[in-house]
Amino acid sequence: MSTDSNTKYVGKAPSRVEGPLKVTGQAKYSAEFSVPDLVYGYVVSSPVAKGKIRKIHADKILALPGVIQVFSHENVPTLAWFDRSYKDDVAPGGSPFRPLHDDEIKFSQQPVALVVAETFELARYAASVLEIEYEQEKHATDVEALREKGQEPGSGKTGYKPPVRRGNADKGLSKAEHRIKQEYIHGTQHHNPMEIFGATVHYHPDGKLTVYDKTQGVYNCQQYLKKVFGLSADKARVVNLFMGGGFGAGLRPQYELFLSVLAALELKRSIRLSLTRQQMFSLGHRPHTVQTVELGTGPGGELLGLKHKAVHETSRFEEYTENVVNWSGMLYQCPDVHLEYEVVPLDVFTPLDMRAPGAATGSIGLEVAMDEMAYEAGIDPLEFRRRNYADRDQNEDKPFSSKKLREVYDEGARRFGWDQRKMEPRSMREGNKLVGWGMAGGVWDASMQKAAAKASITADGKLTVSSAAGENGTGTYTVMTQIAAETLGLPMEAVTAKLGDTTLPEAPVQGGSWTAATVGSAVKSVCEALGEKLLKLAQKMDDSPLKGAKPEDVEFVNGLIRLRKEPRQSVVLRDVLQVSGEREIEADSSVMPNPLNMQKYSMHAHNAVFVEVQVDEDLGTIHVTRVVNVVAAGRIINQKTARSQVLGSVVWGISMALMEETVMDHRYGRYMNHNYAEYHVPVNADVRDIEVHFVEEEDPHVNPLGVKGIGEVGLLGVAAAITNAVYHATGKRVRSLPLTIDKLL
Repeated sequence: MSTDSNTKYVGKAPSRVEGPLKVTGQAKYSAEFSVPDLVYGYVVSSPVAKGKIRKIHADKILALPGVIQVFSHENVPTLAWFDRSYKDDVAPGGSPFRPLHDDEIKFSQQPVALVVAETFELARYAASVLEIEYEQEKHATDVEALREKGQEPGSGKTGYKPPVRRGNADKGLSKAEHRIKQEYIHGTQHHNPMEIFGATVHYHPDGKLTVYDKTQGVYNCQQYLKKVFGLSADKARVVNLFMGGGFGAGLRPQYELFLSVLAALELKRSIRLSLTRQQMFSLGHRPHTVQTVELGTGPGGELLGLKHKAVHETSRFEEYTENVVNWSGMLYQCPDVHLEYEVVPLDVFTPLDMRAPGAATGSIGLEVAMDEMAYEAGIDPLEFRRRNYADRDQNEDKPFSSKKLREVYDEGARRFGWDQRKMEPRSMREGNKLVGWGMAGGVWDASMQKAAAKASITADGKLTVSSAAGENGTGTYTVMTQIAAETLGLPMEAVTAKLGDTTLPEAPVQGGSWTAATVGSAVKSVCEALGEKLLKLAQKMDDSPLKGAKPEDVEFVNGLIRLRKEPRQSVVLRDVLQVSGEREIEADSSVMPNPLNMQKYSMHAHNAVFVEVQVDEDLGTIHVTRVVNVVAAGRIINQKTARSQVLGSVVWGISMALMEETVMDHRYGRYMNHNYAEYHVPVNADVRDIEVHFVEEEDPHVNPLGVKGIGEVGLLGVAAAITNAVYHATGKRVRSLPLTIDKLL
């Protein structure tokens, strides 16, 4: 089955189908649903980083009119999870944190109580005056001070791959004509999406729950509730129709889910619980990481040896790990590579996946080191990368399913005007502004997961496709609508996409840049299955011109089913439905990755980022004045939403390079700038000209749609390119991010 150009939507740039709902305020977020008999919860957070709770003085609070209950470890019932045998689908190894489990304090801002009251204002006031006595213990929160106590990870988090080593890096480095060895550091960062985490739990008279939770995976949350509270699936429906940014913070069930469901079940009432912006800093973070990179080249600039070691923090109760160093063994050609990774357990909450986890961190170390090596060898940084281009994934010794990084380099350099760059630092200026040009690149997994979808079409020609996948703001509703409309030759206006509900077919968490590949493939598959049913019905019509036709012989276009070789031989899709007498035709389908392709090919997306900065020679202020980001990520489903994804990545990269940092006061083991006033992110004045371009790839191996996902890859290399551009402008190499003014003066 196929369509013609009149109903080709994939690859075009339609606006978001959910856009009107969002701009008119009709899109409902998790803490906005109206439910009957609603009470409000407010979380009390620990002010100490380690210790025990001696006493909670709840009596005074419970005496306040309108205060319903104070939940703490003193009165929480025994639950299924307290055997410590359960962890959610994306949790790292170890023993996951269980809120209100006991009197032990494991990290600052740990939730220690939940106050429930008739109004939000009363719950907040009561929480603010609740007296709790603590016994403080000595804590450790400084990964740099304890880096020598790093240990090799064990099982790590889901998706962690132990570093692959090959050859003899020390021997390769000993032969090098040019060598560098440097240390690169970036501090803790927090996700800080615009929508704070919150949940609204509707307690039904029959004891069933409808849980509206901020999450990137409704099925993951439902499994969590089933295992923790012993609920059946029909008693715990989880819904998330829209999400105001997650960036990985919503991959795991966060503690607002546990606390709100606990209160609803105990009180047999509906409840709303929203965290504060300050409490958002207790949900996980991009870990503080120290990297050491050593490179050596031969006389022609070819890499002879590469060593990359990373050390970062984890909590004392879970072992979180990131694929920080693995990319260094894959992105460039090098025969002798030593990759090493260690974690340091600290008294902090477990770090958490944050947009391009591991790769965003690792690309800073590798790509700044590559720039330093290029200067040491006297080679243009872009030319140096071209000379060390990897045609094969050396980590896994496999060919790439597709790779157009050379074309990415060429396109980016042409659009940026890289050939006009002078090599020498401090050689370009505009007035009192030092001008610098830098570049960097990245590589990210092109993954696909297992997913299911359902499709139904009614007698009036209206198509509905559904899957439990989420909408994090990336355009999932629109992309699913495009794929369904094109597959069955319908106008997009005739298609409705339903997402984010555990009553719909199962889909994985929305992360890893795999949603379009995964759920998009499921939607394509189910629409093809529905098309086959429609073809069979069409063949039963009197004098049907489609009799004997196979699915591959027909195409769906402009509301018709017609023969591909004889387009005039067609039937109207709506007539098929009406003549059949069926009010609605349905189909179900599921997809999963092709294991043979996974064994045979390395599947990855690539990018290259070119940056111009201007640095005030007197003040040291840095402005990113121009960015060109070129991405090769297979087939692009929607040019507009894809471009927006990369635009957001570039803004995030500017933030990562110049301002974004969570500051820990190690005396207290507490994040001190846990708010939007002091946790700096870019504003309009920080963002200038950004160009986004795609080099499309034909990739029949990666998934049925040939897409690779772009949510993560667009971030890679941005911070490193800015750092490299600042060096080119000033001649000063900064190896600790964020690159603040004091590091230049």
